[in-house]
Amino acid sequence: MDRISGESGDRGELTAEAEAEAGTDSGADSGDETSGLELVSRSRELGDVSFGAIVDAADEPRVQWSTPDGLEVVGRGVAVRIVATGPDRFEAVREQASRVFDRVDHDGPSVARPRAFGGFAFHDEHEPGVAPWTGFDAASFLIPRLLVVRSGDGTWLTAVAETESDAEDRLEDWNDRLADLPAMRPSGSGPGVDTTHRSTSPDEWADQVECALDRIDDGRLTKVVLAQALSVDLEDDLDVAATLERLRRRYPNCYRFLIGHEIGGTFFGAPPERLVAKRGDCVETEALAGSVPRGDTPEADEEYADELFDSDKVQREHGLVAEAIRAQLEPLTASLTTADQTVRKLATIQHLWTPIEATLEKERHVLELVEALHPTPAVGGVPTTAAWETIRETEAFDRGWYAAPVGWFDGNGDGEFAVGLRSGVAREDSITLFAGNGIVTDSDPDDEWTEVQLKLRSILDELR
Repeated sequence: MDRISGESGDRGELTAEAEAEAGTDSGADSGDETSGLELVSRSRELGDVSFGAIVDAADEPRVQWSTPDGLEVVGRGVAVRIVATGPDRFEAVREQASRVFDRVDHDGPSVARPRAFGGFAFHDEHEPGVAPWTGFDAASFLIPRLLVVRSGDGTWLTAVAETESDAEDRLEDWNDRLADLPAMRPSGSGPGVDTTHRSTSPDEWADQVECALDRIDDGRLTKVVLAQALSVDLEDDLDVAATLERLRRRYPNCYRFLIGHEIGGTFFGAPPERLVAKRGDCVETEALAGSVPRGDTPEADEEYADELFDSDKVQREHGLVAEAIRAQLEPLTASLTTADQTVRKLATIQHLWTPIEATLEKERHVLELVEALHPTPAVGGVPTTAAWETIRETEAFDRGWYAAPVGWFDGNGDGEFAVGLRSGVAREDSITLFAGNGIVTDSDPDDEWTEVQLKLRSILDELR
C-alpha cells in the first residue's frame, strides 16, 4: 500500500489523502486527489540562527540531518507526506515523490531546495503499531513546510506552501522569529539514567551466537549480524536536539539524524556509516566493518588499530561487506573504484573502512541505489535471504528502522543515506537503544557481547 498527502493552508492540515494497493496504477489518472497538487518553494538567506527552535516542535513532525562534510538541515511541519509498505516500497516512494517534485516551483539556490526526508524499516513487513515504533511505517518520507539549511554556501530559510503568498508569509514570520533567538543553543546535560532492561541476556546472546555459528558451519550462512535492544528509563524527559548537539561534539565525523512524528517517538542517532550518496552520475559508498576499542594512549590506540589489519576474522568480515557492495553496484555502474583499507577512529571505537566510488551507466534515482544496497552485509549478512531469516528467527525484538536506510532525496533523484546505526527511538522519559555485531567463523560470544556494549555506549554515555 502507498499513500501520499498534501497540506492545506498554513496550518499544515493533511486534507488531500489517497490510498492505492501496491502494484496498481498510481499515476496522475489513477484518482489520486493530489495529482494536481502544486507547491511553491521560496528561500531567503539568513545569518547564524538556532537550529533548536526548528526541531523543538513536539506537536509537529520535525527532521534534522547533518553530514561529516558540513551540510546541516532542519525542518518542521508537513507539506507532503509519502508512505509505502510491502516489497515494492522503494519504487512506490520514488514514483509518488516524482509526481510531487515535478510540480514544485522553487525560487532560491539549489542548496535550499525542497527535499524529502525519511527512511525505511529494516524489514518490508514491518508494522508501525509495534512499540517502540509507533508511527514509523515500512517506508515514510516528508517534505517539510519549513527548512533551514546550513552549508558552505551560507544559511538559508525555505518555506513550502500551496501558494506564493503563503510561502512568503511563512518566510517573513520565521525570519522574524529566528532573529529573536540566540544563535547557539546550550547542549545541556543528559537526563540521567534510572533503569535499563536488555532484550537479550548474556546467556541468551551466547545461545544466539552459537546458533548462528552452527548455520555457518553447515553452509547455510557465511555471515550474519545479530543485534540487541536496550530499553532505558530516564530520570527526566529527553531533549533529543540537545543530545544530538552533544553527539556532534563527541562524534564530529559521524552523521546525525532526527526524525520525529507528531505521534509516536523520535528516531535519532549518530551513525558512522554512509550507505550511499548520489550527485548526478557520481556515487559514493563505503564498507565499514570490523571494530576494536580506542586505546588509552596513542601507542595502545595504534596497537588496537593494527589488530584490524592483522585479524583474519576482521579481514574476512570486512571483505564480505566490500565484495557484496561491489557486486550490488556493478550492474548499475559504468566504472567502480575501491580505495585502500584504512581506519576510521571515533570517540570510543575504531572501524576498518574502505571507501568505494562509482560512475553510473545511466540516469538513476538514489532510491534505486538504496534498494540495491540494503541491507549490506555490515547490517544483514551473507547470503542475504538466509541472513534475514536468521535475524527474524533469532532476535527477540523488532528492529524497526534500526540498521535501515535513513536520509534524503530531491527532485533530481540525488540524495544521501546513512545506515541507522548508533541509534535509538525516544519517547519523553524513555528510550530504546540498538546495537549489533557481525558473526562469522571463529566469532566468540563473549567478545561479540563486549563489542555490542561498546557500541551502545555511543548514545548511552550522553544520557547519563
